Amino acid sequence: MSNSSNKSVVVRQVFAEDLDSELLMIKAAILRYPFVSIDIEFPGTIFKPSKQMIREGNPIINYHYMKLNVDALQIIQLGLSLSNAQGNLPNFDSPFSYIWEFNFKDFDINRDRYASDSIELLKRQGIDFEKNKEKGIDSKDFAKKFWDYGLLFNRYGLKSITWITFHGTYDFGFMLKILTQSPLPLHLHSFVHQLAYFFGYNIFDLKYTFKFLGLLGGLEKIAQALNVARITGSSHQAGSDSLLTLRCFMKLKNTEVGDLDAKQEELGFLDYWGLINFHPGDSAVVIESRPSVVPKANLSTPCMPSGFLPESAVLDDLLRLEGPFVDYHCNSCSADCARKRYHCQKQFYAPKRARGNSVPKDVSEAAETKTISQ
Repeated sequence: MSNSSNKSVVVRQVFAEDLDSELLMIKAAILRYPFVSIDIEFPGTIFKPSKQMIREGNPIINYHYMKLNVDALQIIQLGLSLSNAQGNLPNFDSPFSYIWEFNFKDFDINRDRYASDSIELLKRQGIDFEKNKEKGIDSKDFAKKFWDYGLLFNRYGLKSITWITFHGTYDFGFMLKILTQSPLPLHLHSFVHQLAYFFGYNIFDLKYTFKFLGLLGGLEKIAQALNVARITGSSHQAGSDSLLTLRCFMKLKNTEVGDLDAKQEELGFLDYWGLINFHPGDSAVVIESRPSVVPKANLSTPCMPSGFLPESAVLDDLLRLEGPFVDYHCNSCSADCARKRYHCQKQFYAPKRARGNSVPKDVSEAAETKTISQ
């Protein structure tokens, strides 16, 4: 593919009838254009934390509100923009460069819940809800084909993919909901395990990166500060927003302050994703300078929903990380297992002995009690 830096950008509108052909195009391009920016449009937020909760920045409570919203709402659009290390977009040897905007049928404005102001904004930005309902993509089909075509990090050598978002907790929340066809995990740490399993560790949330560089505000404001123009579409269109996010990332990457790998190591896995102090709004949120209270994810022990469980199961994350149990006994094979990976299904395991405590009768109840107390 030739250099695309000076070519006009075309947003490829994808509906159900185009899904296979467009995913095949992305598959053909993604190894040569391994920087992937995503943006998701959804019907606003209907569950909101109080200002006091936002100030406290409790990661468990923050995740709880994100889970409530993602579980209750439906995706509307997904924007995908790909580039190489120089910021060039795929062009397939044509006169144009391309990005993608996937339109979903899941959201029914006459049936589903939504925030009225968000829907009115999306209407003003040109989203046709009736067309999406009639011709849009079923998220179940998208999930199956996205997986089948090998567009996740651990398929067909895609471990080098870098995923880029702006304030992306909801973006990845909806992606996981779609890919697993399940509600989000109960616990934050399980959510991070799922992200690592599907997308790897090369994930950058620019909103929080920019905060550490002294740039505050929404995507438009930061793009203006970086002198990065929106070259196609308008705000709150998923394709256009994903491209603007990608261009801001490339501007930062190619500056003297753009040592992103070092910054990622400095900030840590969760802080860098903005999962410690985020909230549904887009106003500035102060990130504490102390280390994250949530340990980094361990890719060797992904905690997946039942439909995607690996052969080795893992304990409930909360208990595995901080619980009283030393090891577990398998009622299927009668083996005792250490606190890492397990060769039998999770439901076969029971706590064998406690570390200075009696074993709770109801493990799940103990976990919930611990979560609430935090």
